[in-house]
Amino acid sequence: MADAANSPAIPIVDFQNWINGSIAERRQIAKELTEACRRVGFVYIVNHGVPDSLLQQSFDWSKRLFDLPQEKKMLAPHPPGPYVHRGYSWPGLEKVSQYIHKEGDDAGAADAELRKVTDCKQESYEIGSEELQSQPNVWLPDEVLPGFRDFMTAFYWKCFEASKDLLSALALGIGLDDDQFFVPYHNGHGNQLRLLHYPPVETEKLSSKAVARMPAHSDWGTITLLFQDECGGLQVEHPNNPGTFMDATPVKNALVMNVGDLLMRWSNDYLKSTLHRVTVPPMDSSRAGTMPQMTRARYSIPYFVSPNPDAVIECIPQCAGPGNPPKYEPVKQDDYRRMRAKLQY
Repeated sequence: MADAANSPAIPIVDFQNWINGSIAERRQIAKELTEACRRVGFVYIVNHGVPDSLLQQSFDWSKRLFDLPQEKKMLAPHPPGPYVHRGYSWPGLEKVSQYIHKEGDDAGAADAELRKVTDCKQESYEIGSEELQSQPNVWLPDEVLPGFRDFMTAFYWKCFEASKDLLSALALGIGLDDDQFFVPYHNGHGNQLRLLHYPPVETEKLSSKAVARMPAHSDWGTITLLFQDECGGLQVEHPNNPGTFMDATPVKNALVMNVGDLLMRWSNDYLKSTLHRVTVPPMDSSRAGTMPQMTRARYSIPYFVSPNPDAVIECIPQCAGPGNPPKYEPVKQDDYRRMRAKLQY
């Protein structure tokens, strides 16, 4: 298993032989993937099934979207509140954190404290299945960005196909008799495609902590597939040094996969949901010697894979035993999603 340059603890797993490989080749891929998820919680996947040309088109569409005038983007606004997560999120709307709302907490006080530092993620656009009535998509009018809706809908389902291969490999790597164990829990309608744009920001504001890119957090679903541009900025908590972070240096045409909270609960902590953050990207070389100093713009596209809303996540029997009882109570996906989203919007 090779390692990514400058990120010695984040392995690279090649899925080239997953579809048509021998049983032994599939087991080896599953073993490498699961070991990476146990040790780090993050892994680079190459030959993942999403064509390079399609990825390039997806980033081209994302840039065209975020280059639109603000009044055009606001024709597809993210609905108010935390329960419908679709459409365009404008600067300052979303606040990412690791805070989890509990009954009895003063949510207003917690929200005010978190928002003292503004996230500079700035802009995102959320897309889901057209068939999930509880999370209706919010699309731009077709005449604003012709072809955008059709492309992103097709791209959403192409990412889902890739995610099913990863879920099957994880089941095999865990040692389950059925490598399709996770797949029936994921019909694709509970997933989320997010287009992200981190505009240039003054480096002085970042260093003074007046603003933040995206603070350390874990993802709450099953797995996340991340496609990132060459800019960089993603950091992952070091597996052997909690509280310190290492760069997830972009690997051309690879996706970065990470374990989410629900998969960690399913596996009784056998697989690791790791904290990660987005920090200062490289300086904009075209502005060298000018003030104020600015970072480069960054684009990324995460695809969040989650169980069906009514799925109940409980400890897999093979992941518990004498001396290792289940660590988490069963939870329904939609209930956990709502809990994690309580203070995000």
